Amino acid sequence: MAVSPTMRRRRLAAELRELRDQAGLSNEDVAEKLDWDSAKLSRIENRRAGITAKDLRRLLNLYGVTDGAQYDDLLEIARRASERSWYQVYGSDVVPSALANLIGFETEARTIRIYEPELVPGLLQTEAYARAVLRAWEPGRTAEEIERRVEVRLGRQDVLTRNDPPPPQVNVILNEGVLQRPVGGIDVMREQIKHLMKERDRANLVVQILPFSAREHPSMSGSFEMLTFFDEGDVGAVHVESLLVAHALEKPDQIRKYDEVWGALQAKAASPEDSRAMMRTYSLR
Repeated sequence: MAVSPTMRRRRLAAELRELRDQAGLSNEDVAEKLDWDSAKLSRIENRRAGITAKDLRRLLNLYGVTDGAQYDDLLEIARRASERSWYQVYGSDVVPSALANLIGFETEARTIRIYEPELVPGLLQTEAYARAVLRAWEPGRTAEEIERRVEVRLGRQDVLTRNDPPPPQVNVILNEGVLQRPVGGIDVMREQIKHLMKERDRANLVVQILPFSAREHPSMSGSFEMLTFFDEGDVGAVHVESLLVAHALEKPDQIRKYDEVWGALQAKAASPEDSRAMMRTYSLR
């Protein structure tokens, strides 16, 4: 499986934390023994900073790593963690760090679960719908700047139809209000709803509608995207964002809370078949 730089950094940080724990060393112990600034290792383990091959060798030697294959594997992961992904050619103005992390997560995801109360999520947007959304979000951008952002949004969707590795299983729950809001105008919205309804050869995408009749629910505070990965030791991540900030929540108790919320949403959502019928009604308006 091809691995994104985001996931290489994630795996390397997790393995270094585990090796340090196995060696019975604290961050302060490592800083003292290697004559490092006390915050340096914390930044590496929290993926806020990379690590040079020289520093990685010093860490592995300190941790007593004697398995040659493991030693070489970690050095290779560190080396490739600095490689550029397809979206990085657009620059940080088009793909800020939070979006880059999300794309990296989606690229390596085993499952993706999304709840959206206001709009169709980026992974399922048509080109015209995406353009209308991005214009509304950033009205001061030039047409060329908007088009570059549309390209990135559509590029993310390749994960849904890839063959190697297999695409993630994607489950999406949309608030019924998403269908009512004519983003981009009636014709653009009709095309978008038909895209959501489209019969697909693959069974890796399920869309459900949370009807108004479901009344109150536990995610009335906003949208979220939950991801799990192929590494069994990785608990996954939840991506949440607002107008100006985005976060990846990765603590087990945070993941469990969103699992509970997702379960409650699914219990209130219409079945996939009934959801298609609802979408068909809106597409004919």
